[in-house]
Amino acid sequence: MIFFKPINNIKKIMMLFVVASSLFGFSISVYAENTNPSNVIIVVNTTDKNLSFSKQQIRHIYMGGAMSRQFKAVNLFVGNPLRINFNTRMVGLTESRIQAYWAQMRFTGRSKPPVEFESTEEVIEYLLTVEDSVAYLPAGITIPKELTIIALN
Repeated sequence: MIFFKPINNIKKIMMLFVVASSLFGFSISVYAENTNPSNVIIVVNTTDKNLSFSKQQIRHIYMGGAMSRQFKAVNLFVGNPLRINFNTRMVGLTESRIQAYWAQMRFTGRSKPPVEFESTEEVIEYLLTVEDSVAYLPAGITIPKELTIIALN
């Protein structure tokens, strides 16, 4: 009987491992769908319809650099797959590094982080009402004609 208990425990552990690995594999595939850089577009409320930004300029807008005084950055909520994609691909930092940076900026009073919204509809509403506001949105979403999709150079 001593031999059966470890075998039963091993079976339970193996079953738990199979379930966990299948869930982990699923979460990776869901995340992978949202990490393609072509899944994100940059939209701005501006009168200049030929505006283009470099990746570095986008980073400066979202990280409180000099361009953030002219353009107002807009974020989706923390944990949103589109935000994760944008931060890693365009800003070049993980969410935790960005949160640490903004905590330091708030603490020292030097700058404030971009405004955050729960949905893309709220982001578009904000873009329409605030001139020179910039946001990332999923590619394929319908953009109102008043807004401009920025070309990256």
